[in-house]
Amino acid sequence: MNPLVTISIPIFKCEDFIENCLLSIKGQSYKNIEVILVNDKTPDNSFAIVEKFIDDHRLSQNWSIVDLEENSGLSVVRNRGIEKAKGKYIFFVDSDDEIFPDAIEKLVEKAEETKAEITMGEVQGITLPSLENKDVFPIHVKKDVLAGNHEILRELVNGGFAISSWNKLILIDFLRSNNLYFTKGLYAQDSLHTFEMGLYLEKIAFLRQKTYKYFLHQGSVIHNRRKVHFDNWMTIAQIINNYFIKEKDLFRKKLILEYLTRFKAVTLEMNWKAQKNEQFWKESYLGYAKLKGLSVLNYLSSDYSFRLKKQDLFCRLPVSLGYKFFRWRFDR
Repeated sequence: MNPLVTISIPIFKCEDFIENCLLSIKGQSYKNIEVILVNDKTPDNSFAIVEKFIDDHRLSQNWSIVDLEENSGLSVVRNRGIEKAKGKYIFFVDSDDEIFPDAIEKLVEKAEETKAEITMGEVQGITLPSLENKDVFPIHVKKDVLAGNHEILRELVNGGFAISSWNKLILIDFLRSNNLYFTKGLYAQDSLHTFEMGLYLEKIAFLRQKTYKYFLHQGSVIHNRRKVHFDNWMTIAQIINNYFIKEKDLFRKKLILEYLTRFKAVTLEMNWKAQKNEQFWKESYLGYAKLKGLSVLNYLSSDYSFRLKKQDLFCRLPVSLGYKFFRWRFDR
């Protein structure tokens, strides 16, 4: 018997994209699907488009709308999907994206075959308005299935697979039993939630075909990061830092420190690309400097790469020197 799959979609400022997103869900070759659309008090016409789509296509039986009392952000929206889901699996889709017609069918086949807690496919990036195709969020992992927490966490930390929360078929009991909900108040927290899932995962499977269409446009979060996102990154770094402090397993502790070090380096660069604001950048740099870093023994050890040591050292400099050095590297 084909297990029920819950597809969770946020409704917020997506009137230009939501109908195509819903058409891609309705057109799935896999039919045992329920769709939960969470209205995050969208101020535009998105909600009306969704209501009309459900009515026109007579989808009321397996499609439901959840209205939030106030605008609460994507974390609360996704948590509501987890809470309301009746499926064996949950699959998050952003409202400005689409999925390929056989995406759910193929992902379920792989998940059922492997008994993986998470199953993910490949992503097709599409730039708007040019419709240029790009391969984004590639899967670098060589194996089709990773088993055992240490191996999975190592691949996650080393960038073996994407940290996005969407395009992952996730066993709902895995999320609920480990209390793996999204942190309220954080905007872009896929890196945190996927990291937290990685701390508990025992099996993850990879489908070597395109399942998700990710549209790159001027409304995308990637093009509209503000100070609130930088503050969120600081909060995420602090949470990862706390996991490092509490971790007792030395192998996992090393990997968490590597993840934290790379997270600081990557988000400092994204911070500058988004705003090119010296004050914002320095605030983040000073905050990151207070978090855990490599020890003297770590620097002397071959267990840590030269690149990681450079990233860590970069965050230890006095802020003025760190800023000058960063600008020299960024601008050259």
